[in-house]
Amino acid sequence: MRNLLFLIFLLSGQVLLAQQEVDLFIENTTYDLVQDRLSCIEQDIPLHFNDKVYGFVTYFAIRNRAYTKMVAARASYYFPIFEQYLKKYNLPQELKYLAIVESGLNPQIISRAGAGGLWQFMPYTGSMHKLHQDFYIDERFDPYKSTDAACQYLSSLYQMFGDWELTLAAYNSGPGNVRKAIRRSGYKKSFWEIYNYLPRETRSYVPQFVAVTYTMHYAQDYNLLPEEPAYPIAHDTLLVTGYANLKTLAQALQICYSDLQQLNPNIKQFGIKTQQPYPVKLPADVIEKARQHRDSLLQLAAQQGKKELEYLARNTIGSTYGREKHSYKVKSGDVLGSIAQRYHVRVSDIKKWNRLRGTTIRAGQYLNIWTYPNTKITPVYKPVTQKLPDLDYTGKKTHTVQPGDTLWDISRKYKNLDIEKIKALNKLKSNKLTPGQILIIG
Repeated sequence: MRNLLFLIFLLSGQVLLAQQEVDLFIENTTYDLVQDRLSCIEQDIPLHFNDKVYGFVTYFAIRNRAYTKMVAARASYYFPIFEQYLKKYNLPQELKYLAIVESGLNPQIISRAGAGGLWQFMPYTGSMHKLHQDFYIDERFDPYKSTDAACQYLSSLYQMFGDWELTLAAYNSGPGNVRKAIRRSGYKKSFWEIYNYLPRETRSYVPQFVAVTYTMHYAQDYNLLPEEPAYPIAHDTLLVTGYANLKTLAQALQICYSDLQQLNPNIKQFGIKTQQPYPVKLPADVIEKARQHRDSLLQLAAQQGKKELEYLARNTIGSTYGREKHSYKVKSGDVLGSIAQRYHVRVSDIKKWNRLRGTTIRAGQYLNIWTYPNTKITPVYKPVTQKLPDLDYTGKKTHTVQPGDTLWDISRKYKNLDIEKIKALNKLKSNKLTPGQILIIG
């Protein structure tokens, strides 16, 4: 009992100290003080201050301290990489904080929209900037290559707009949306003047950047600096051609596979398969051994897990491995099931390829379909237009169900016919139809 009371006393004391600490941070985050501090750290990128920015400052500095501490720990790992490339492209060093807004400095994060990596490149934009993506490798996750690509993209956006706030907005929503907002605002020239015409997410994007910049600059004042910062593992590269099992390679070199994963976030699987020599990062203290015994190590690493990965590559939902891309324009009456049958793929694949949450599609919509080479695509059935419906031997009017037909489609083809009448005439208990089925329509 005495020990329990002592524990409660200690815990209550810790809560009291934590609350006192938060109260102190609140006192050091007054509106006027934050505004003054922002003006002191402003460099190339404007750090405009208002209520929206202040709201995000209190969020990062006080209300979600655990998240900000986690990001601060990762910053010591990634900021030196960012600073190196920002200097290479003569860009403002403050842009390193943009990656926090984008990804929270998680190199393998993927958004719902499909954007990936520290700088959240969409697949198409990543390909434009020569970031290789396949089943084994996704260079959007490579801190070095993706940062180089992000710097190129930011440079091109700044050349378009000549304004850093508009550049940030364009990085988030695309230059087309920013130009559209400029037109709708009457050709205003600043972010805050076109604010109300931008997509909702983009409106909070620049204020978040300003708030993150402030919080990271004054992290020590808010006791947000990590006790154990993360630092990169010293490394060098070994060129790999063909297939190599990285778990086997790590075991042979007597290093932790987790270290290999940390050094190579761009390698998505436990193995790599490439036709051209591809650099795999290894800890610096084993690189000499790896190069000295390169052939025997890679021969050993090529013996395990290859069939397993190839099976996964072919059968994972949404995989494009070894497939060819087609673009299909949805027609009236199409459903995902009929399209999947036509191309000999799964509905789940089509949904994954096109980031569809449900099964709803609309006429005129384009879908990406990936098929294996030499797949025989079933031709679209084109029914012959008939002026009059068929008659069966009893003299009743009939309709033969075609692929893609629905009760609603059929009811529209004939006068004085609706779905309920079709179901009643044919004693149908559901709306399900089968191609070739003959329906009485009158």
